[in-house]
Amino acid sequence: MNNQWLSPKTLTGKNIKLAPMKIEHRDALVKAASDGNLWEIWHTSVPSEKSVDSYIKNALTEAAKGEGLPFVVIDLKTEAVIGSTRFCFADTANRRVEIGYTWYAKSYQRTGVNTECKYLLLSYAFEELKAIAVVFSTNWHNHTSRNAIARLGAKQDGVLRNHRVDTDGIIRDTVIFSIIENEWHSVKKNLEFKMKIYE
Repeated sequence: MNNQWLSPKTLTGKNIKLAPMKIEHRDALVKAASDGNLWEIWHTSVPSEKSVDSYIKNALTEAAKGEGLPFVVIDLKTEAVIGSTRFCFADTANRRVEIGYTWYAKSYQRTGVNTECKYLLLSYAFEELKAIAVVFSTNWHNHTSRNAIARLGAKQDGVLRNHRVDTDGIIRDTVIFSIIENEWHSVKKNLEFKMKIYE
């Protein structure tokens, strides 16, 4: 393994593509997040006009260190940025990586976008990066996210109590899920079946 384990790459599906995040995506990210004023949801980390610059800077800093790989989610029909996701907390030596910081414009929620997005990321992680485990974590209070992660086929590993202190000083409990390499074949088949429903 080397420091380039998470090299920038565009992942393209039938309806969306995941392109490496750039500073130039700033305004498009704010526009996408404005569809539903997503930054107002207290238990998520979606950028607003005020926070988008630091949001992008932090994501790109993680990428430069080999700890993450941020993407913008693009609708192939319109070429519009509709959200963001990333690989984060990469453990290169142990071939473990987390998928997080995922959000979509409100008009794209409860569509096939999340399923296809996770399919692209998981395929890349298990089939190209040869990851042995992919982790998902979310706020205890984010039931929408917890349900979405479980629907992917991830199993809940546990809850980290008093895991983090957020920007408002609220102490967060974090729910941890994972998919391990010997589960990928069945998870992949299930995701492919779900994507057919949205065709």
